[in-house]
Amino acid sequence: MKRTHFFSTGALCAVALAIAGCVSLTPNLDSHFGEAVNQLKAQQTLSPEASRNTDPVSGIDGKAAKSAYDLYQKSYQAPVPPASAFTIGVGTGQ
Repeated sequence: MKRTHFFSTGALCAVALAIAGCVSLTPNLDSHFGEAVNQLKAQQTLSPEASRNTDPVSGIDGKAAKSAYDLYQKSYQAPVPPASAFTIGVGTGQ
């Protein structure tokens, strides 16, 4: 009984190895791996030629931009106290 079990297990392993040797290593899907990601990245690029543009950026100057950024950062330092649910619309003159 044990000898038959040992022989059938060995034969099963040999058949499994033989079948695994017939499997293709590079199926058709591997040849197109990453194409979808590259296509999506290309679709999300607003202007591919933007890196070749050497003109300076027009718009807000540096001091005004820094001031606006500092005010933006300051707005998160002290949170606005929540309004009471019982005083909404009371005494506002509306």
